[in-house]
Amino acid sequence: QVQLVESGGGLVQAGGSLRLSCSASGRTLISYAMGWFRQAPGQEREFVSVISPSGTGTYYTDSVKGRFTISRDNAKNTVHLQMNSLTPEDTAIYYCAASNLFGMISVRQYHTWGQGTQVTVSS
Repeated sequence: QVQLVESGGGLVQAGGSLRLSCSASGRTLISYAMGWFRQAPGQEREFVSVISPSGTGTYYTDSVKGRFTISRDNAKNTVHLQMNSLTPEDTAIYYCAASNLFGMISVRQYHTWGQGTQVTVSS
């Protein structure tokens, strides 16, 4: 069973950047597509981005295209989300998650989740 731990969240001003990391233990991530989701207060958890097991395929929700970049290092069992040009609307708890299928945007398609890391963007 794989365990996921997110890090890298924090408080940043609008226009700033953060790099989130998701570290795995217990099992290699190489066989999983890895996604990032976020949940703002009072909102449902929403899809942000996903990367294929090999790292050659990526997909983003429209609101983050051109600003966020997902990447993975299978040798280090980690996944990253580089977030640039942040806006207050990006404020949320960010979660990484593992799926057996690439391209899934529904939370139901992900079987393992981290505990989340808070991202707060001030105006």
